[in-house]
Amino acid sequence: MSTSNVTLYLKAEQNIELQSEDVYLKDIGKLTCTDKNVLSRVKAIKLHHFKKGEPQRQVISMLKVIEEINKIYPDITVENLGEADSLIEHIDVDKHKSPVQTAKIIFVSLIAFFGTAFTIMAFHNDIGINDVFAKVYEMVMGQAGDGYSILELSYSIGLAAGIILFFNHIGGRRITKDPTPIEVEMRVYETDVNKALIETADREGKVLDVH
Repeated sequence: MSTSNVTLYLKAEQNIELQSEDVYLKDIGKLTCTDKNVLSRVKAIKLHHFKKGEPQRQVISMLKVIEEINKIYPDITVENLGEADSLIEHIDVDKHKSPVQTAKIIFVSLIAFFGTAFTIMAFHNDIGINDVFAKVYEMVMGQAGDGYSILELSYSIGLAAGIILFFNHIGGRRITKDPTPIEVEMRVYETDVNKALIETADREGKVLDVH
């Protein structure tokens, strides 16, 4: 059957994490085609194999992908609607379930918790928050307060509520569907890291590309 009038649409992703050591064309993004037989065979094209002891990251150029497709279907038209290069990373699930990984998560969580608490306390100490509350209480009530007042209580509740709203989570539940500023920045950071890894691999000649 002729494939001269067949168009294969490919939407490649920038970053892909795989548990399998073998990378197939279907793993790098979404594909669609009017010819289902062509689509099934193209999805099964093997692009790379991760070997033990070697780097578990590989950048694959879409030109290489098109070349592999054209080896089977020389007359087919391939339209890439996604990224020009894809960063594939092999993830060892068993390694991430190890006690060492759990200990790392607990350690980072403790550092984040106590580090944040220390930062808040240091900030309050720098601005003299207790003196501010004492002056505000005296201005409103006309006399100096003896100990903690409703101001400290309200401020503590407001601070906790503000942090919850900022992170947009209560436990494992999301308050709203909108992404938080931290989530947005993490996506920007992730994109920048992926671009840097792809550019570095390209400069070092480690991209799986056409010759």
